Amino acid sequence: MPWQQLLNPQLRLPAAPLEDWYASVLARLGRPTPFELALLGGRLAATPGLAFLAGYQGALRALWPSAPWSLGALCVTENKSTRPADMHTRLTGLTLEGRKDFVTAAGAADWLLVAAREETPGDPARLALGVVHNGAPGVRVEALPALPLMPDIDHGRLHLHQAPCERLAGDGWDAYVKPFRSLEDLHVLAAVTAWLYGVGEESGWPQPLQLRLLGLLAGCAELARLCPRAASSHLLLAGLFAQFASLNAELDAAFASGLPHWAGLWARDKGLLSIANSARRKRLEKAQATFAAVD
Repeated sequence: MPWQQLLNPQLRLPAAPLEDWYASVLARLGRPTPFELALLGGRLAATPGLAFLAGYQGALRALWPSAPWSLGALCVTENKSTRPADMHTRLTGLTLEGRKDFVTAAGAADWLLVAAREETPGDPARLALGVVHNGAPGVRVEALPALPLMPDIDHGRLHLHQAPCERLAGDGWDAYVKPFRSLEDLHVLAAVTAWLYGVGEESGWPQPLQLRLLGLLAGCAELARLCPRAASSHLLLAGLFAQFASLNAELDAAFASGLPHWAGLWARDKGLLSIANSARRKRLEKAQATFAAVD
C-alpha cells in the first residue's frame, strides 16, 4: 500500500473532461490496484465528484479485475429499481435489448457492464452481465441534465437494440450486482476520505482530525482485502461509515474556518456518501441477524 504517496505533498490534478482527468490519474499512478486507484485518485481530485469517480472506477476493477483501463460503468437501474424481477433488459444469446435509466459518467465511459435477464419464460428472474462499448452498433447513450449533487460527473440513459456483447462468466446478481454495492461504498468512502485528508493538509486542519481521517483510511484498506459478500464485511463497512459520520461536526467546523472554495464544494457534494444509506442499513440488519446469538 503506497501510503507514502498519500502522505507526501501532492499537486492536485486540475478538473478536466472526465476521460482526460482519468487518463492523467493513470499517467501519475501507473497501473494501481483497485484500492490504490480509489485512495490516490481521491487524493489527486480537485472536487468530491472527481474523488467519487476514482472510487467508482476502483470498485469496478475490484469487481472485474480484467476490465480495460479506460473508464467504465455498471448499468443496472431500470425505472428507479435494481431488482431483477423489475428489469426488462434481456440477453438473448450474445445480444442485448433494452434500456438502463442511470449510467454514471455515461458520456465518458468506454465500456459498459449491463445487467440483463436471461431466464427462459416462466422461470424465476436470473441475471447475466454483458459487456458493450459506448458507441458500438446497437449501443446509444442519451445524456441527461446535470444533477445538483456532483454536477461535474455526468450521467445518462443507455439504449440497447440488438447490441452484440461479451457475456461475463457467473451469475449476474450474485457474482456482480450484489457485491458491487459494497465494493462501491468502500472504494468511494476511501476516495472521498483521501480527498478530505488532502484538503486538510492544504488548509492546516487540526492534527487530531487529520489523524482520524488516516485511521479511517487504514480501516478501509483492511476491509478492501476481505470478501465483499461476507456478513462480517458488511458489519465492518457499517463501522467505517459510522466512524465517518462521527466526524461530521469536526469537518463542518474545519471547512467553516478555511477557504470558501473548499467549503462550497463540500456543502454541495457531501451528500454523496448518504446516497445508499437505506441499502447499507438493510445489509447491516441481515449481517447482524447472521451473528445473532442462538438460544
